Amino acid sequence: MLGMGLAALPVGTVLLEGNAGPGTWAWLAFTAVLWPQLALWLALCHPKPYRGEIRNLLFDSVLAGMWVPLMAFNLLPSVLLVTLATVDKISTGIDRLWYWSLPLMLAGALGAGLVTGFELRPATSMPVMLACLPMLLIHSIAVSQASYHLVRKVKRQNRLLDELSRRDTLTALDSRRHWQEQATLLLDQCAATGEPATLMMIDIDHFKAINDRHGHAVGDDVLRATADVIRHSIRAQDCAGRLGGDEFAVLLRGTDLVAAEIAAQRIRAGVEALRVQSAPDLRHTVSLGLAKADAAAGGLRAWLEAADRALYRAKSSGRNQLAIHEGPHPALATR
Repeated sequence: MLGMGLAALPVGTVLLEGNAGPGTWAWLAFTAVLWPQLALWLALCHPKPYRGEIRNLLFDSVLAGMWVPLMAFNLLPSVLLVTLATVDKISTGIDRLWYWSLPLMLAGALGAGLVTGFELRPATSMPVMLACLPMLLIHSIAVSQASYHLVRKVKRQNRLLDELSRRDTLTALDSRRHWQEQATLLLDQCAATGEPATLMMIDIDHFKAINDRHGHAVGDDVLRATADVIRHSIRAQDCAGRLGGDEFAVLLRGTDLVAAEIAAQRIRAGVEALRVQSAPDLRHTVSLGLAKADAAAGGLRAWLEAADRALYRAKSSGRNQLAIHEGPHPALATR
């Protein structure tokens, strides 16, 4: 509506200078006033409004092409009209729409040229130049503003997608991929600075039995509740993630085994005290394994394996308890 309305200024000025007939003025009224309203109505009534709007945009190009010979090829408004009509198609972001519009624009120019006899008056007067300025300035700013908002929207969506890729959708803890990236960075930092760090592996005891007895919906509630306990039992600088199934992992930054054991016991006791609303009689527990960063001489995989061996020892010793991997050799202490 803005584009067509602004285009009426230079087109109308050219028609005044050329003493245009009533038919041409009526066509200008249709183009600048009636067609934008009709295009909106046609798009909304279309079974697929998106496709209906593409059709309308292509017809816009036909109209732009027609007005070039109807203005007797007046140079500045003709170039401006064709250029901005093409820019409109490009700014939609629809693939190749501007390319499809070019032959339709040419067809409109040929059709109108046959009616006018291709009358040629290319000179642009000062009044016509002045009438072109609002269209040039306002329309260009409006298109740029729309593009700016579109870019901002895309950036927000990209940030949201990035955040979603970092989060496990069920528990809201870090996803496996993001957690592994953080673990690798932490190992590099520990190797460079000598800062202590501890890896905590957590596994829900008899989780398959919980699913089999109470159903997967309750199993999901158990996972979410366990994740909440983990989240509220660690510090902001620590990193908790879900590795898959009922297995969780926590990176405890700047933490030795003594402090890590305190955090692990806090998680173990917190889970043991949980009551899941969807299954009030259910009592579940977790087993935990700890490994220091210096157990990871072979990288993240070695660190995970060390903590996993400690976790296995905790499960083998009766579950609902903690085991610690101490040193490069498998000397495990069970708490």
